[in-house]
Amino acid sequence: METKSAIGKVYLVGAGPGDPGLLTLKGKVLIESADVVIYDALVSEEILAMINPKAEKIHAGKRRGRHSLPQEETTQLMIDQAQTHGVVVRLKGGDPFVFGRGGEEMEALIAAGVPVEVVPGVTSGIAAPAYAGIPLTHRNYSSSVTFVTGHEAAGKYRPEVKWEAIAKGSETIVIYMGVQNLGNIIEALVAGGLSMETPIALIRWGTCPHQEELRGTLNTIIEQVENTGFEAPAIAVIGEVVGLNDVLSGCRPVPVKIITNNGI
Repeated sequence: METKSAIGKVYLVGAGPGDPGLLTLKGKVLIESADVVIYDALVSEEILAMINPKAEKIHAGKRRGRHSLPQEETTQLMIDQAQTHGVVVRLKGGDPFVFGRGGEEMEALIAAGVPVEVVPGVTSGIAAPAYAGIPLTHRNYSSSVTFVTGHEAAGKYRPEVKWEAIAKGSETIVIYMGVQNLGNIIEALVAGGLSMETPIALIRWGTCPHQEELRGTLNTIIEQVENTGFEAPAIAVIGEVVGLNDVLSGCRPVPVKIITNNGI
């Protein structure tokens, strides 16, 4: 990647899972003062409305089957923008360092001599279950939680996730991007010792007003997905804590309505 001496700085900002009330104060200040914002597909419209109206807005989001920009081009775009702008924000859904490729982007920016800073965000693997009334840990049900991707990149540093080891080693499992591969994942978890009666919840559009949830067991969830047409993007939560949804879901948080300087 080619670069000249940068005059600006790139901020990798986590936009959170969707509810604009979960955007950090630091993230809000940066998008309100940015010269350029390069944003992902999963950043909510309410958060996009907070962006400095004078800023250049560039969509670089990726969704399954619909890639806007290859990762290498997105990274080069950040490098190029830092040559001519003071504040460049890379606005990413959730948290940049939790299955968000933020680490890769930061490495490339540092190698190109571009100043860069990460601004953590609330990850959907924590927020979506919370909005569904599912605590990931609970003294009576779970003292451990594992976060894992259900969609692995080609050329990865290891051939596959060790699902059987995860089944043996964690009481709560949170799977990102796993709906498309859920059948194979469940088969591997059961081979690792999980009961087919283990509760599972799928949460789509977590923390947004249109959040959708599908609950079942490892034995029933695939048929439920097929019958309902439930689709990605969604988080899967597996473990006994899912049962607390019956008690706690009535007290779920209400997504915040943000009024911006633009009146949106």
